[in-house]
Amino acid sequence: MRILIVLTSHDTLGDTGKKTGFYLSELTHALDVFTRAGLEVDYVSPKGGKAPMDGVSRDDAINRAFLDDAKQLARIDATLRPEQVDLARYDAIYVPGGHGTMFDLPKDERINALIGTLYARGGAVAAVCHGPAALVNAKLPDGRYLVAGKDVSAFTNEEEAAVKLTEVVPFLLESKLIERGAHQTKVPNFQQHVVVSERLVTGQNPASAAAVAEALVRVLTPQRQATGTR
Repeated sequence: MRILIVLTSHDTLGDTGKKTGFYLSELTHALDVFTRAGLEVDYVSPKGGKAPMDGVSRDDAINRAFLDDAKQLARIDATLRPEQVDLARYDAIYVPGGHGTMFDLPKDERINALIGTLYARGGAVAAVCHGPAALVNAKLPDGRYLVAGKDVSAFTNEEEAAVKLTEVVPFLLESKLIERGAHQTKVPNFQQHVVVSERLVTGQNPASAAAVAEALVRVLTPQRQATGTR
């Protein structure tokens, strides 16, 4: 089975002069779970090519192993463009967060279409922290928002205030998901929290990344058994 990982191409944190991108541990900790489960992954980003990283800490052993793996880094430098994706190859989509996701993924109609189409045909979708920004404009073929009526978790308004970026991000993710008809669930700031609603798996913050990946693997398990895939 194969997972398409959606990364942001956006590297500027509003008008702060600071850099951003996808949050490294939200990729690496999930990737560790996927690899141990025998799942293959590919990467896509709005612009294709090199995806910018944020939260690049070598204090994290899983991050360090990733950063020291030239083959892994080469793949991050050569992400697909959305129009290059053959969606029939994938069983799931996973979106790690990082503030960059808030700026480009919601506006990218190609990314929106990939997510909505894969879910509508029976695939699973997962996102963590700011990754659910990629879901706010994703729609099903009947025009409904994918998140409408579903339980979700994402970086909360309180967490955004805690990192002092409420006035920097283009919108508040929790508020936007609620506006789209989702049922937002949350726990105190920066604690692990994961929600599974049908084939949609979402997590609140960086601490939730591995648990989101583990939940996604469980969602995919019946499909793997049906096809005989290990």
